[in-house]
Amino acid sequence: MVEIPSALTGFDRREFTHEAITHHYYRLGEGPAVIVIPEIPGVTPKVTEFARRVADAGFTVLVPSLFGVDGAEPNPDGLSDVARAGAGMVRSLSKVCVSREFAIFAVGKTSPVVTWLRALGRSAHSECGGPGIGAIGMCVTGGFALGMSVDDTMLAPVLSQPSLPLAITPNRRGTIDISPEDLACVRSRCRSESLQVMGARFEGDVLSPGGRFDFLRRELGDSFIGVELPDDSANPSGTMPPHSVVTEHLIDEPGQPTHDTLEQIIGFFRQKLQNT
Repeated sequence: MVEIPSALTGFDRREFTHEAITHHYYRLGEGPAVIVIPEIPGVTPKVTEFARRVADAGFTVLVPSLFGVDGAEPNPDGLSDVARAGAGMVRSLSKVCVSREFAIFAVGKTSPVVTWLRALGRSAHSECGGPGIGAIGMCVTGGFALGMSVDDTMLAPVLSQPSLPLAITPNRRGTIDISPEDLACVRSRCRSESLQVMGARFEGDVLSPGGRFDFLRRELGDSFIGVELPDDSANPSGTMPPHSVVTEHLIDEPGQPTHDTLEQIIGFFRQKLQNT
């Protein structure tokens, strides 16, 4: 029996296989399913805290483990040292870069792992019921909820600081990791089914550039709900520049922009999945 990390106490650990690809995930709560797709470096305690908030709001939350060490702190010794924390991020990112499941640099491509996530979502909807499912991706997984939206079970996609493709050229800064065919499908759902897509980022985040949200506004129009926060609203204790809206840079106090955005995201899930 696999031991559950202390940060994930109370979660069930399960495995899901689709097309010969298997990943494990953690599950908590009851109600319509919401998939919380972790950011680099993985299923950290802050990601887990966010997942618990979603579960407490009346959802079955599923947290797939796609990379990293489950339950580990991004900066294990607790030092607010950008270089040390950055080294840990690079280690996880390097593993993602060589994985065939992630389209790190490609423009106009949906990451292959999204196929697995779609199947997980369909399975969760079948098991948990409700009108559909929600999902939130973060950082390198930020755009995955958009790619999952080709399935009509996806009713509440959230893109938190979407960071792919890596913004190393102007062309990459003004797009997101989804194929033209998948984007056309999502755009069609926005028109015909009133699908809405929510996104959140810090205004100065170079990993999730503003051009990416401009692209989504052009492609999806009013169906895209983009929340862009001032950099000085980020938690100063974060080890990296403002980036992780609902985890590492969250200031969890009413009236704080990051807290209010977290509540807006949970409200989005409630509106789409609990109001029938």
